[in-house]
Amino acid sequence: MNVYLPIAEMSVNIFVLLGLGGITGILSGMFGVGGGFLMTPLLMFIGIPPSVSVATAANQIIASSVSGFLAHWRRDNVDFKMGWFLLSGGVIGSTLGVELFRWLKALGHIDLIISVSYVTFLGIIGAMMAGESIRSILKIARKSAPAETKPPLAARLPFKVEFPKSKLTISAIMPVMIGFLIGIMVSLMGIGGGFFLIPAMIYVLGMPTAVVIGTSLFQIIFITANVTFLQAITTQTVDILLALLLLTGSVVGAQFGSKLGAKLPAEYLRALLAAIVLAVALKLAFGLFTPPDDIYSVSFVDD
Repeated sequence: MNVYLPIAEMSVNIFVLLGLGGITGILSGMFGVGGGFLMTPLLMFIGIPPSVSVATAANQIIASSVSGFLAHWRRDNVDFKMGWFLLSGGVIGSTLGVELFRWLKALGHIDLIISVSYVTFLGIIGAMMAGESIRSILKIARKSAPAETKPPLAARLPFKVEFPKSKLTISAIMPVMIGFLIGIMVSLMGIGGGFFLIPAMIYVLGMPTAVVIGTSLFQIIFITANVTFLQAITTQTVDILLALLLLTGSVVGAQFGSKLGAKLPAEYLRALLAAIVLAVALKLAFGLFTPPDDIYSVSFVDD
């Protein structure tokens, strides 16, 4: 049973799209991630144009982020003051990122940039996660004294601001800059940015882990909403029908994923996620160096 996607301008089996949504939902439930870093490459694998994949995946992240944010808000695990600083940089970064996206699309380079960005990003993140999880598994039986920690980088810069919820007094420069980078990543790659943002909030800003995820989801909601709105009016690459089908599958898959994730140790979950990330990066890298079936193509470039 095929469904025609008006923005992607192609027909795709509806069960394939529901299945992709289900897969990312399961991963989201298991690992606590939005799934955008996998959804975009998976859409590209089935032939959806990269530009449409990025914009539509960003749209889908909004719903999953709202659900997660509300859960953390009810537990009082959100630092709204920190979230507003991150968001201020994120809005600027995402707005500039959409303009960069539009410019690259007009030049005809956007598909290549998206693929290269994903190979680089997923390769680095996957390797780091694999190394960390392997070390954790090898040392799981050993108990060592905690290492002496230095103050986070953000505490050693000027323009300090107090964040009572996180019990921090740090420079306002770092949250704004981190938000700016996340905004660009969301615009160009269609991801929520949690893989970059959460470690940065812990190790660079020094935030307590309890409030990191809720605060991250708070700013991601508004940044992805900004990206979706700007992509819809400037590049017309948001396919609402595609987003609805993916979201339907992911909502169901997330329920199963949360149950599966509760049965596996955290170290093995991280190792499994690292393996998936590296596999996707290798598949995209293979596609970059594989000659196309048809060397010549006809395309239209926006004026």
